[in-house]
Amino acid sequence: MTVFVHIVDAGSLTGAAKALDTSLTSVVRSLATLEEVLGARLLNRSTRRIALTEEGREYLERCRRILTEVEEAEAALSAHQAMPSGKLTITAPVMFGRLHVGPLVSDFLGAYPDVHAELLLLDRMVDLIDEGMDLAVRIGHLPDSSLVAIPVGEMRHIVCASPAYLASHGRPEQPADLIHHRCVRFTALTPAAEWSFDTEDGTVKVPVRGALATNQVDTALDACVKGLGCSRFLSYQASSLLRDGCLERILQPFEPAAVPVNLVYPHSRLLSSRVRAFVDWAVPRLRTRLREVV
Repeated sequence: MTVFVHIVDAGSLTGAAKALDTSLTSVVRSLATLEEVLGARLLNRSTRRIALTEEGREYLERCRRILTEVEEAEAALSAHQAMPSGKLTITAPVMFGRLHVGPLVSDFLGAYPDVHAELLLLDRMVDLIDEGMDLAVRIGHLPDSSLVAIPVGEMRHIVCASPAYLASHGRPEQPADLIHHRCVRFTALTPAAEWSFDTEDGTVKVPVRGALATNQVDTALDACVKGLGCSRFLSYQASSLLRDGCLERILQPFEPAAVPVNLVYPHSRLLSSRVRAFVDWAVPRLRTRLREVV
């Protein structure tokens, strides 16, 4: 359609080729293909001039209208893409999302009023494509996949106990000492009744026992603060309690290597403006927040 309109406007196939910055052969081929598809001659051509057929005049009017609508649609989309808008869906682990992602989403929505968000906090792996999510925060090593991952920080598996518990039962100095201590098991982080540590001889696994096992981090933290025993968390989960002195970090020299925290999204060369805007907004702010985590 574009070639046909340029031929008419330029008054010749050569003029259309020049306007389109293409070859005369390409213009001739495009016109011939169009007429073949339509099953109608659009132009009567001689060596010196071209003239629209009756079908050509009717088709030209429709072409101009359609091409104008296409240009308007593209312009509207470009303007729409320039200003983020629409629904943004994000998922994160429950406690991490409450502490770190939720506040960023609220600030982002304040800066971009045409965007509205759904924040899904779950302590399970969400399939972004199958469940139609735009972004996720993932804590841990990522399997090879089609997801784009942007590192924002790292977390450690740490063991904590309350000052009162340590004063009463003593401080474990080696991972094996935990065999003689009561432990609160946070099963969502470590399902098995054993904890892994790094030593000079490699990784060791220590069996743990205690009065409470729970899949809820707040319950495990509360029990640990109340002196029910030693417990294991990701560093961000206990960070505020460690700063306030409610918990103490123990066995730090034997902690396993830190695990990465990534902001991930499905691989795509054409990210919507709202996803791109949130990534650009969230990544530096998450990095700053996570540097302050104990």
